[in-house]
Amino acid sequence: MTGTLRDAPVTQGGSGESPADYEAVIGLEVHAQLLTRSKMFCGCPATYVDAEPNDNTCPVCLGLPGTLPVINRRAVEYTVRTALALHCEIPDFTKFDRKNYFYPDLPKGYQISQYDLPLSRDGHLEFSLDGRRVRCGITRVHLEEDTGTLHHAGDVLQSATSSLVDYNRSGVPLMEIVGEPDLRSAEEAREYLVRLRQILMYIGVNDGNLEQGSFRCDANVSVRPRGTETLGVKVEIKNMNSFRAVQRAVEYEIARQIAVLGGGGSLHQETRGWVEARGATVSQRSKEQAHDYRYFPEPDLAPLVLGAEFVEEVRRALPELPEARAARLVEQHGIGEYEAALLTATREEADSYERIVAAGVSARLAANWLGNEVMRLANAEHRPLTESGLGEDGLVALLRLVEAGTVNTTTAKALLEELYLTGGDPAAIVRDRGLGQVSDTEALGALVDAAITANPKAVADFQAGKETALQPVVGHVMKATRGRADARLVNRLLRERLSG
Repeated sequence: MTGTLRDAPVTQGGSGESPADYEAVIGLEVHAQLLTRSKMFCGCPATYVDAEPNDNTCPVCLGLPGTLPVINRRAVEYTVRTALALHCEIPDFTKFDRKNYFYPDLPKGYQISQYDLPLSRDGHLEFSLDGRRVRCGITRVHLEEDTGTLHHAGDVLQSATSSLVDYNRSGVPLMEIVGEPDLRSAEEAREYLVRLRQILMYIGVNDGNLEQGSFRCDANVSVRPRGTETLGVKVEIKNMNSFRAVQRAVEYEIARQIAVLGGGGSLHQETRGWVEARGATVSQRSKEQAHDYRYFPEPDLAPLVLGAEFVEEVRRALPELPEARAARLVEQHGIGEYEAALLTATREEADSYERIVAAGVSARLAANWLGNEVMRLANAEHRPLTESGLGEDGLVALLRLVEAGTVNTTTAKALLEELYLTGGDPAAIVRDRGLGQVSDTEALGALVDAAITANPKAVADFQAGKETALQPVVGHVMKATRGRADARLVNRLLRERLSG
């Protein structure tokens, strides 16, 4: 599809107008490759990133004469799964169409896609941003085949010196999610993509890889005088491979269009490419209309009648979605909304949290550790907890030591750092190294008295009302116990003595 924004004459601005006089109108078209083993209409492997050029091809995906396509059932299932997750209607009848255009990465000279009778329609995606709810309509989620890939020498947006084509990607199942023009800022566009990608990964249909292009986006951007309903001239932006690039490109294009109109100029419908190095969009070509593609029903594929039973089977298999799961964790375990959002960022992280709580660890303690120390290590080591040497069982064992008071937080963090990659039994290490927490009141009392004597200025400052002055005194005790003292007990003993 070429987008959902209507074209209309642009109301030209005058030199007295400012950016605040205009409103941006943004609609996003997202293409997501489906995680099927084979391609959309043939049996070739759908994996292509590490394959030798043109290795995963056959007469069907190369479009050779006499070949016939066969629909990938799993790709249809995944598209319906996505549509249901986005609250779309699933019609009883759907068909495939030929979208005709010539480009070197399209070996058939046409793309098998869907036009007037897609697999789904009329959905929405709702999310929170800056304390408000944003609702963006979904025009349709339909299914098609991907193109090949071109490898250019030089700047493709200016003057490539040569190009090579690899058809390994040609025919990979590709889902297009066409959003309504309901977004009003670059921030909303970015958040929409973040939430959509999260949902697709949660339901297991897409890997969310923007850099490799398995999840990619085109943005349709126009501006209009604030308070008017007529849509302005739409410009499509391509070549964005990160959330940051999408936000920057949309911001730039909004500013560019406002500057043109504010200077008395006019805009025309076109496709522009985002050039990251310049931080700017550049014109690539005039924008095609739907009739330019000469759509007609695919003659080699029979129409599909999905049936209510198939749709309900797919609906029943849907997992709990991120927002609903986060809300349940807040209600069920009493953790904060921010913590719940962190813990449900991916389905795997949410599953880990719930398994650790089910193993008997306090819900709040598990949320604190997973959302802070474990997440930090997972990001630093590029290895989630489930793939670390410690694993979920090791973390459970470590947190049980914390809950029991066997080790203090300082010691536990040091052990987590050590065992995350290497693994090991936290309880055995604590026992063998003598790392147990010092909680004996009499022993700590003597160390507290020594710390008070050694830090007279800090003591005086604390007694004068400076709360933070107590920290060096606590640190003195912690150093004397090699970090093993019960910090809460040390604080209590210090306050008792100094208040007396």
